[in-house]
Amino acid sequence: MARRPVTVVTGGSRGIGAATCVRLAGDGHDIVLGYVYDEAAAGATAERVRAAGGRCVTVRADTADECGAERLFDIAGAELGTVTGLVNNAGVTGPLGRLADARTEDLRRVVEVNLLGYLLCCRRAARDMAGAGGGAIVNVSSAAATLGSPGDYVHYAATKAATDALTIGLSKELGPDRIRVNAVAPGIIETDMHAAMGDPDRPARAAAGIPLGRPGQPEEVAGAIAWLLSPDASYTTGTVLRVSGGR
Repeated sequence: MARRPVTVVTGGSRGIGAATCVRLAGDGHDIVLGYVYDEAAAGATAERVRAAGGRCVTVRADTADECGAERLFDIAGAELGTVTGLVNNAGVTGPLGRLADARTEDLRRVVEVNLLGYLLCCRRAARDMAGAGGGAIVNVSSAAATLGSPGDYVHYAATKAATDALTIGLSKELGPDRIRVNAVAPGIIETDMHAAMGDPDRPARAAAGIPLGRPGQPEEVAGAIAWLLSPDASYTTGTVLRVSGGR
């Protein structure tokens, strides 16, 4: 019997991360669900993962901190086995607004979570997966990487452009180790991220500017992530897959 894939999903308690955990469990993955604040949401998502047929371990870990990132993989190895997949999804935006008005502490947190956290998790995944003979990494980027998001969060957009560069460069570096590295770039998705940044009605207002005429759903992004992790994408690496309704 083939061993089930073991996939780490950061920011897995809500939104795209939660939808990804449940989708992957249905596709045969066991899940290490990383979260920072909301233990109840993480637990609820873990129950959905188990109901879908996967084992699930929840780990409170801030991936912007080296010890937090390492802890995710240490617990994964101890409880579920060698990690074969990583979904770098944990992210923050800070409040909406012009860069000129942004607080330094918000800028620093966005860079530390969205970029340093991705780098730390990719570094550990590269080490573990190379030793195990291969694996797959999916970084959650954003359509903001190419749109720039003026007036909203250019600092967030900058970290997502860096995510795309990380994805392309690391895919070339890790290809010889049989580790595939790809990204998804969601557009406006209906999650509670918009409320957290101070604008809960943003997805509805943005619909007029989206060719498909509506914001996306977390499950639609999760489907793209699941494909990139699957054997069906075995010849796909270094790709940034846009899931943005045409925007």
